[in-house]
Amino acid sequence: MAGEGESVGQENEMSGEQTTSNQAIPQSFTVEVLQLIKEAQQQHGLRHGDYQRYRSYCSRRIRRIRKSLHFPQGGKHRVQPKKITVEMLTDPRYLQLPLFSAERAWAFAMQLQSEANTEPRKRFHLMSRLKKSVQHADELNALSESPKCDARTKLECQAYSAWIKGSLYFESSSWENAMEQFTSAKTIYEKLSGALTEDLQVLYQSRVEEISPNIRYCAYNIGDESAIRDLQNMRLKSGEDQLTSKLDDLLSQTREKQAATLSEITWQGRTVPVKIESVRVFLLNLQESSKELESAENNETKVSIYESLLKECIDAQQALRDALQDDQVFKAATRGQPIEGRISNQHYLHSYLTYLRLTKTVERNLLLIDNLKNYLPGRVAEEGRKITKPQDLVRLYDIIIQNLNDIPNLHGLEESPSLFEEITTRVTGFKAFRSFYIAQSYSAAKKWTEAIALYQRTITNADKALSGYKKLKPQGMFKDEVASLNELVKDVNGLMYSCHASSILKTDDTTDSLGVLPSSDKRPLKDRLDTFAEDRSLTSKKPNITSFPPDFKPIPCRPLFFDLALNHVEFPSLEEKMEQKKAAGGITGFVKGWLWGGGKK
Repeated sequence: MAGEGESVGQENEMSGEQTTSNQAIPQSFTVEVLQLIKEAQQQHGLRHGDYQRYRSYCSRRIRRIRKSLHFPQGGKHRVQPKKITVEMLTDPRYLQLPLFSAERAWAFAMQLQSEANTEPRKRFHLMSRLKKSVQHADELNALSESPKCDARTKLECQAYSAWIKGSLYFESSSWENAMEQFTSAKTIYEKLSGALTEDLQVLYQSRVEEISPNIRYCAYNIGDESAIRDLQNMRLKSGEDQLTSKLDDLLSQTREKQAATLSEITWQGRTVPVKIESVRVFLLNLQESSKELESAENNETKVSIYESLLKECIDAQQALRDALQDDQVFKAATRGQPIEGRISNQHYLHSYLTYLRLTKTVERNLLLIDNLKNYLPGRVAEEGRKITKPQDLVRLYDIIIQNLNDIPNLHGLEESPSLFEEITTRVTGFKAFRSFYIAQSYSAAKKWTEAIALYQRTITNADKALSGYKKLKPQGMFKDEVASLNELVKDVNGLMYSCHASSILKTDDTTDSLGVLPSSDKRPLKDRLDTFAEDRSLTSKKPNITSFPPDFKPIPCRPLFFDLALNHVEFPSLEEKMEQKKAAGGITGFVKGWLWGGGKK
C-alpha cells in the first residue's frame, strides 16, 4: 500500500486519470517525458538517492494507471500480458505505462549498482534490468511515432530512449556505442532547451550537464587524452551537488587505468613498492590534486576537493589494513605495544598514508578558518550569514594541533629529526593563533587581565615559531604561515595596549561607582535609612519614601479624665472599721463547730 505521505500526490494523479472511454479523443496530445520523470524522482526518493523507494512508487503508479484505463494484465490468479498498439492510443496515459516500466527497471539497476561493490554477482542482475529498461524505452519510442503525438513528444521519447541505451552501453564498456547514444540524447535536449520557455530551459540544460561527463569519459576510453582535463574542469565548477559524486566516480575510474604506471613511492629517504590498486589510485589523485586546487575559484570548491581526497585516503588505508592482517608487528603496533627494528614496506606505506591524511586534514581546516575569518565580529558579513565566534576558530586550531602531534607517533619515523623539528615549529605557530583567539574571547567578555596575559603568550609563541621557521629547509615551503605570524604579531601589539587602556578605564569606573549598587529592597525609604543603595524610583513621579496610607497599629483606649494627683494622695486607715473574727476556744469549741456547724454571728 502507498504511504500516507504520498496520498496527496496520488489524488492529484488520479484526478487526471478519471476520464472515461466516451470522452472526446484529441487530435494530438503532448507527454512531457523529462519533466514527468524528474518530478516523480524528486518527490519519491531520488532526492536522497533512495532508488528502492522510487522503484516501489513506479510499480504503484503503473497499477493505478492500468486501473483507471481499464487495462488490466489478467485477473487475480492469472497474468495475461497485453501489448499496447498504436491504434489503442486514445489517451496520453497509455504512453506513461512503458515510460514508468522503463523507470522501474532503471531504478532497480541503479539500486543493484550500489550493492554490486560488495556483491559482484549482482552485476549480472544489474545488466538484465538495464536491458529490460531498454525494451520498455524502445516500446515508448515506437508508440510515440503515432500521428496522435505531437513533435515535442516524439523528440522527448527519442532522447529518453537514447539515454537509456547509452546507460546500458556505458555499463557494458561499449564506449563508442555509448558515446553515440549519449550524443544523440544531448543534441535533442539542447534543441528542446532552445525552443521552449525559460522555466523548461533550466530542466533540459541540467539534463545536458548530466550527460556531458559521460560523453567525455567515453571519449577518454576511446583514446582522447584531453578528456580527463575536461572532466577535472567540470569537477571544479560543479561545487557540491549530485553531479559532483558522479564526476568523482568517473575520475576515479579514469585514474585506475593511469595508476598501472605507479609502482613505488619514496618518503623520508625510503622507497617502498605500491601493490594495492586502490592505494595507487589515491596516490595518483594526490599528484593531480595540487593542479586542481590551483585552478579552483573559491574556498568552497577547494574544501570539496579535500573532502573527496580524504575519502579516497580512508578507503586506501582500509584496503592496506586488510592486506596487513597477517603482519604481527602491525597488529602489535595497532594495540599500542612498542616495536623494535625496521618495519615492513606495507607497514611503512600505511604510516605514509596516515601522514597524508593528517596533513590534508590540516590543510582543509586552514581553508575553513580562512573562510570563517571573513565573518568575525566587526567585519562586513553577508545577509543571513551567521557571525563567527572566536571559539569556533579555537576549536579548529585544537584539531590542527592534535593532528600535527599525532605525526611524530607514526611507526617508521624514528630516524627523521628534520620532520620532528618541522612539526614542533608548526605546532608552536598554531598555538600562537589559538592563544590569540582565546584572548579575543576574553576581550569580548571584558576580562582584560586574562586577555592581556594571553596576548603576551601569543607573542611568545609567535616569536619562537618564527625563529624555528628560519631553521627549516626549504624555507619557502611555509611562507604563508610565516607571513600570517608576522601579521599576527603586529595586530597583537595594538590589541594588547587597547586592553590595557580598557582595564584602566574599568578601574576608574569601579571607583566612581563604589557602593552605588542597584537596590533589590522593596521597602520604603524610611524603613531602610541605615542602608545606602541606588534607588531610581526616588527620582521618579512615584517615589517609594513611605507607605501611604500608614498601616493600622494597636493603641490604648483614650481615658475619660486625667487625675494627676491620685498617686500622691494618702488615704486614711480603715482598719478600725473593719470587722474582726473571734478565735475558737479549745478542743471543745473545735469539735462543737465541726459537729454542729458552730454558731452564727
